Amino acid sequence: MANHKSSIKRIRQTKTKTLHNKYYAKTMRNAVRKLRAMTNKEEAMAMYPSVQKMLDKLAKTNIIHKNKAANIKSGLALYINSLD
Repeated sequence: MANHKSSIKRIRQTKTKTLHNKYYAKTMRNAVRKLRAMTNKEEAMAMYPSVQKMLDKLAKTNIIHKNKAANIKSGLALYINSLD
């Protein structure tokens, strides 16, 4: 266990930030999963910008890596274009 006041506070802050980051990362994963499950191209095209925005925000705040965000966006765009 930490002995310094600052270390105790840092542990508390880390727990809070970890929970916050996990929530947004899980929300993003669910949105991506929901988009990949769609079979209607129009609905997928309508949902894509919001998922893209979410990915960009998470990459900007370092919750996910920027390359991971780019890879997911690219894969989703390919998937949407493959729908007929």
